[in-house]
Amino acid sequence: MPEMLIDSVILEVIWNRLLSVANEQQDALLRTAFSTIVRESEDLACGVFDRQGRMIAQSLSGTPGHINSMATSMRHFLVAYPQERLAPGDVLITNDPWMTAGQINDITVTTPIFKNGRMVALFANTCHAADIGGRILSAEAREVYEEGLRLPIMKLFDCGKPNTVLLEIVKANVRQPDEVLGDFHAQTACNDAGGRALLEMMEEFGLESLDAVAEEIVSRSEAAVRNHIRELPDGEYHSETWSDGFEEPIVIRCCCRMAGDEISIDFAGSSPQSSHGINVVLNYTHAYASFAVKAAVYPEVPHNEGSFRPVHVTAPPGSILNAIDPAPVASRHAMGHFIPSAIFAALAEALPGRLVAPGADPIWLSVWRGNNPSFTISIFQVGGMGARPTKDGINAIGFPSGVAGVPAEIIESLSPLVMRRRQLRPDSGGAGMWRGGLGQLTEFTKRAEGRWSVSCIIDRTKFPAPGLFGGKPGARGEFILDTGARPNPKEQVDLQLHQVVHLNTPGGGGYGDSFARDPERVRQDVIAGYITPEAARDCYGVIVRFTSREGQLVRLPDQWVIDEAATAELRRATLRPTGE
Repeated sequence: MPEMLIDSVILEVIWNRLLSVANEQQDALLRTAFSTIVRESEDLACGVFDRQGRMIAQSLSGTPGHINSMATSMRHFLVAYPQERLAPGDVLITNDPWMTAGQINDITVTTPIFKNGRMVALFANTCHAADIGGRILSAEAREVYEEGLRLPIMKLFDCGKPNTVLLEIVKANVRQPDEVLGDFHAQTACNDAGGRALLEMMEEFGLESLDAVAEEIVSRSEAAVRNHIRELPDGEYHSETWSDGFEEPIVIRCCCRMAGDEISIDFAGSSPQSSHGINVVLNYTHAYASFAVKAAVYPEVPHNEGSFRPVHVTAPPGSILNAIDPAPVASRHAMGHFIPSAIFAALAEALPGRLVAPGADPIWLSVWRGNNPSFTISIFQVGGMGARPTKDGINAIGFPSGVAGVPAEIIESLSPLVMRRRQLRPDSGGAGMWRGGLGQLTEFTKRAEGRWSVSCIIDRTKFPAPGLFGGKPGARGEFILDTGARPNPKEQVDLQLHQVVHLNTPGGGGYGDSFARDPERVRQDVIAGYITPEAARDCYGVIVRFTSREGQLVRLPDQWVIDEAATAELRRATLRPTGE
């Protein structure tokens, strides 16, 4: 089949096969990965790129911070190793924060694919390594050199032969060499799996090159994005978002400018870069900004090089969202995950009825370490999503990161940690016509002797997720020890034997006036335990009473009833203008 004669039907078939190839790549990674971060939480990205390094397809899941920054990283790989310097069996690797996903724990592995001696594509994946040496993963470093091994772009495999010097250096510098090196091999194997599937597809369709297919996919996606942007009102829209920061609060100021068929997002006026590791590199800022625009404006357009082109992202050099090397960046997600909410808040006026309220935003990451036996384990936890224009926010969901929580059974089988409690957190979702998603209540302790510690990288303990269009804020997050102490939520804390640690994730903001919420929805929330009867009264103006029955042992849903007269009176009194 001549490539220049590909019609729309054939292109659609090939496009869907490319998605299948990328998913096969990811499946191979999940089945062979050693670390729980990759295998359970899916803190990863997989994608296929053309010979120019343009992303043409990605796997079904994966975090925006990995996927979109990996797309940027391909340019760096091809500058360091142009096509003429690559051969079958070569595998490239780097974790340079300013070239890939913004922290040295995130490692990108890239494999060129050859057909009849000619490079036809690149497969790449980015995964969070269980450890990379240096300090334990935290926000406490003062420069990137403290945060672990930094690998420039180099060959992990050279014509199929492993770089044994590199592997020995990594092995000598990480706390969990089996997991880290095991994941290196899993990342290599998954690219090989994707490459084999791609070559099979090319044979099936008689393709000697992907160039024409890639160009058509990219150009059509770009045209579709520009058409969507043209439908939006031109203008300039602003927002201001606050984070706990490390020692003092951080502000993210966002300006979205829409003009014709392009969108520019500028973060001028945001806080300067921090002396601690919460700084964000520009490619990570671009990754979450471009994801937010896609989610808000053109969610159905395929995600590839073409969909990036009409979106321009800037932040002043030396600011919190454009940190300059060698700034510490290990905990960059603690700031970077605020970017979609900042953009949504700015665009809410221009896109009424289309955007969610702010949620928990930064995923909560805690790194636990101890002795007797020696262990290190990283645990992701999630809070509530902001309420949607026509639905409640989703409870305990990893938005915008997409990272999953780690099951208690996995935590307890791989470490001496004990998860004493994990449940939804009542009253944590912001009140509104649509309620914010709930956070979680969790408790951790340790069953073995010996010293242990936790390094938390968490936020929204001071600034809750605000509501939208009259909705109320969600609950603040909490980091509490059983002594009642509330440590800095971004510092490593040494723990006593059998101490209990409470990590209560924040809730999402509400959407719209809470007194406009259907009383029956309020009653159902009380039955489900999402809100208490007191919150139903105080936040929604709905009186929900429990009607007991003689000899009752179990409370039944139909025994929770709305006192309609008291509810009507309460809502009238609350809404009555001052002075009446």
